[in-house]
Amino acid sequence: MTDALSSPQSPSPLSPAAQAEAARYALLRRLAPSIRHHLVVNLQPIGMIYEVMDRRLRAPQPDLAQLHDSAHKINGFARAALGSCLDVVTWLAPEEGAAVAFEAGVAECLGLLATSLGFRGYALRDETGKQPRTVRRAAIRNVLTAALLHLTDELPPPGELVLEARAGATGMELLLTLQAVTGDPVIHGERGYRALEWTDLEALAAAESTILVRPDARSISLLFPWADPSPL
Repeated sequence: MTDALSSPQSPSPLSPAAQAEAARYALLRRLAPSIRHHLVVNLQPIGMIYEVMDRRLRAPQPDLAQLHDSAHKINGFARAALGSCLDVVTWLAPEEGAAVAFEAGVAECLGLLATSLGFRGYALRDETGKQPRTVRRAAIRNVLTAALLHLTDELPPPGELVLEARAGATGMELLLTLQAVTGDPVIHGERGYRALEWTDLEALAAAESTILVRPDARSISLLFPWADPSPL
């Protein structure tokens, strides 16, 4: 009789929720360097302003107006840094039902990834235009950034990511196309962690109720449902 304890056991397939959770973890690991950069953007000037204030305070007759202006700038950067820290928390634990104007959501995702993608040899061209209607913030954050990373993981640089949008009855359709470009040889930057697979993107899209289509090898189509009521 075969010993049940010695029999090889095939791993149990992950549930859709578990697949989405694993994909979200991989995505956050890939986004971590960009998020860290955005966190320190508003902190770095504070040290510089402090050094200027310190020199001015050592003057025989400090200019109080200049000191007040420097203190005001430090306060502004500190508030912005606090806002960035609180915003990062919503990447880790999305606010239930939070919505964002589509154009603002696209700008947020592109602003987060532009520098890291640029180092890897990819340019961004946003042709989505003015799109004020809202979509779920977690959906556009997770699925759009994952789609951008997936395309650049699959297709070598140099290239240009072009984003086009079209409003429909049920949501906003976003088409991502990675166009090959000619240029100088690219020094490949480190991806960090692992590549995002198509299955990761499928899991994230399903979890965020986003329709995902692959028209061809260089394009990804996403349909984000509207978060606001249809206009009358």
